[in-house]
Amino acid sequence: MAKVSVLIVDDAPFIRDLVKKALRSHFPGLQIEEAINGRKAQQMLSRTDFDLILCDWEMPEMGGLELLQWFRGQPGKEAVPFVMVTSRGDKEHVVEAIQAGVSDYVGKPFTNEQLLAKVKKAMHRAGKLAQLQGPQAPRPSAGIAQGSVANLTAGRKVEAPAAPAIQHPLLQRESAGGAAAKPPAAASTQAVRGQAQLRLAGQQFACVIKTLSLRDALVVVRRSERIPQLFESGVLDLEQDSDQTIARINAYVHAVAAMEPKMDSEWVKVTLKFVDQDPAKLDYLSRLIASGTAQQHYSPGA
Repeated sequence: MAKVSVLIVDDAPFIRDLVKKALRSHFPGLQIEEAINGRKAQQMLSRTDFDLILCDWEMPEMGGLELLQWFRGQPGKEAVPFVMVTSRGDKEHVVEAIQAGVSDYVGKPFTNEQLLAKVKKAMHRAGKLAQLQGPQAPRPSAGIAQGSVANLTAGRKVEAPAAPAIQHPLLQRESAGGAAAKPPAAASTQAVRGQAQLRLAGQQFACVIKTLSLRDALVVVRRSERIPQLFESGVLDLEQDSDQTIARINAYVHAVAAMEPKMDSEWVKVTLKFVDQDPAKLDYLSRLIASGTAQQHYSPGA
């Protein structure tokens, strides 16, 4: 029996590894290839046929939307499942992807269960699910994908327009937000007092930024029933006060510590390691660090 093949397109190695691990745990016979950006994926798709494409939206050289538009213009590629995996989930971007011919949409961060459900749905529509699962498919994992892209849904619903010109189920699916774009500059670690939003699979935390660099961030969140877990994937939404733009940075939880030396500490310090390599996001971080301030917010002590 011929193997079912999938192409994973993302500029973050951590995210590609995360997706590969989730797919291989459920579909051991799946043939997986990867590309570091849309340009590399375009070259691979020009010479090789794939049964499924899982593609990030924001990448250097060629983004996911541009790759999708090119791919749908190729002969015989109209029905190949193309699933967008991204933190962009506002209505305008969803509509744009639908118009370009996207098959489905997954928002970051994601759980294994959410990712596998999207893959199974796409392969079912393509008539290849039975071939993919084989005679003894393992049971799906419900755990949180340990790393970065990973969501593909972040738990926030995208509502359809009041009088939509395009009736499409993706307009009512769960997804997450998008990122800002411009060329990169240097920056170092600084204390950046301000607020942000940390999105982990299934939950959002309002957080206070303590330090910020191009590689990581130290944030403080109020303790709730659910505490961020080590190596859990997520998205840090950062807003710059000057122009109200928001960047959504893919990250994973590197360390968690209580603010006070007691079991009922109200505040928790979370160290996030960034996995994005997009120059536009690095430039945004550089400007935010250089300004020294994000949107101002009360800080619960040092």
